[in-house]
Amino acid sequence: MSTPHLAVPHAAHESSMRGQLNGILFVALFAAAVTSVASLPAIAGLGMSPLIVGIVAGAIYGNALRDGMPASWAAGVNFSARKLLRIAVAFFGLRVSLQEIAQVGLSGFVESVVIVVSTLALGTWAGMKLMKLDRDTAILTAAGSAICGAAAVLAFESTLQSKPHKSAMAVGSVVLFGTLSMFLYPVLNRAGWLHLDTLGVGLFFGGTIHEVGQVVGAASNVSGEATHIATIVKMTRVMLLVPVLLALGMWINRAKKPAAHEAAHHAAKPRKLAVPWFAIGFLACVVVNSLHVLPETATHTVNLIDTFALTMAMTALGIETRVSQIREAGPRALLTGFILYVWLVVGGLGITWAVERLFA
Repeated sequence: MSTPHLAVPHAAHESSMRGQLNGILFVALFAAAVTSVASLPAIAGLGMSPLIVGIVAGAIYGNALRDGMPASWAAGVNFSARKLLRIAVAFFGLRVSLQEIAQVGLSGFVESVVIVVSTLALGTWAGMKLMKLDRDTAILTAAGSAICGAAAVLAFESTLQSKPHKSAMAVGSVVLFGTLSMFLYPVLNRAGWLHLDTLGVGLFFGGTIHEVGQVVGAASNVSGEATHIATIVKMTRVMLLVPVLLALGMWINRAKKPAAHEAAHHAAKPRKLAVPWFAIGFLACVVVNSLHVLPETATHTVNLIDTFALTMAMTALGIETRVSQIREAGPRALLTGFILYVWLVVGGLGITWAVERLFA
């Protein structure tokens, strides 16, 4: 005998699933269009990766045309901006190998660690104390400048579980100051103001420029060897994403500990540890890439798919972003990014000089 009262929930569930799938498909088609736009010579020449173009295009759509999208698709957009990005960040590790990092030796590692730690600390402090930003916006802005631009913002956004507009502000800082570096650094080098040899140029460019593409674009104006060194140093910074995310997860978990007078009330409820498991996946992919388990063609194909998945995530974040939310903290977030940029140029140059002398 049938049970009609179960038919309605089942139909509602099927409708919800269809809506989510349609939302994911919509984001995928949007990301495909974004990828085509990003491949145009005028855009690619500016070092604008599909990730950056995706969040800009998504934000334009989200604020101008979002009302035209069926409400049931929102779940698919949210899936792309949350769960898909975790998977994509994990597979980003296939772009890094331990052998490449070893090529630049201890000097590249020390440069990367000092830049990442100091920039994260300065950005969080300046954002929260000087600019009065909320914790998440300050950390996201610092992460984008310290580690690997938009990809780091995505990874931190997932761990912090922050609002999409906060990620958009951080990515805006990456776009502005990273693009500026791509044009400014080669000019400073040609003018002789940096006083760096080829190794120093690689350390400085790779250690302080925001996006991988921006590093390559800037260093290619110097020499092939400088580009090689800069890219490896940059990927060393990417590797540091794992320990930093694990430390962030533990810090968040400690911050959520109940007060002493609430301990008894919460004792029976196990707290969820804020560990970014996709960071472990990232490290596993680095190991796989280092062992050369996969054929080069397979790794290349997975990296292409991964870039597309990250583009989907950024596009979805853009769709969920509201200009009104950005406007509230926009100038303060931009000033935080500017403070970090001055630090990366001036402080980063000083760190590079010190590292070169230390390992001369």
